[in-house]
Amino acid sequence: MRTKNSYACPGASSAYCYRGTVTTRTPGGTDATTPRALAEEDITDAADRAYEEDLVGRRVHGGITAHRQIAAGAVTVAGRSGYYVRWRVTTAKGPGGYVQSLAFPSPVGSESPVIVRYAFDAGPDGPPPSLMDTLTRGIRPLGGDAKDDEGAGSAIEHTH
Repeated sequence: MRTKNSYACPGASSAYCYRGTVTTRTPGGTDATTPRALAEEDITDAADRAYEEDLVGRRVHGGITAHRQIAAGAVTVAGRSGYYVRWRVTTAKGPGGYVQSLAFPSPVGSESPVIVRYAFDAGPDGPPPSLMDTLTRGIRPLGGDAKDDEGAGSAIEHTH
C-alpha cells in the first residue's frame, strides 16, 4: 500500500517517492525465529530500502545521516504475539521519516513469519506515525472478519 500521490524525490528528482508505504514480506536467509529477533534484524534493511537507496541504487533522499529508535515492543497482530521496532531517520535531503518493522506469525496455515514494513515521511506532508498503530490493529487473516471498532480492517485485509 502507498499514499496516492507521488512527488519528485529530494535526492533524485527523476525518481518518484511516496509519503507513506506499507509492504509485507516473508523473511528469508535468517536464523532469527522469534518476532522480536526478526523485527530487530529487519529494521536496518527496512530503513535502508525506504530512505538510503532504492532498488536501483539511487539515493532518493540523499541517504540516511542518523537514526534513533523511538519505540519498540510486543503487540498482538491478528490474535498472534508480534513485535515491532520503530525508528526516526534523518536524511541528507528532505524531511526524513519514520520506519517500522513489525513481525508476527501468520494467523493461518503454517504460521510462517510475516514482516510488515512501514515507511512514512516526517513533517506535515507525511502520514502521522500513529497511523502505523491503526493499520497494525486492522490486520486480519485473509477471509477473516474485517469488522473492528475502528473500521480499519477492511482496507488492509489483503496485505498478507
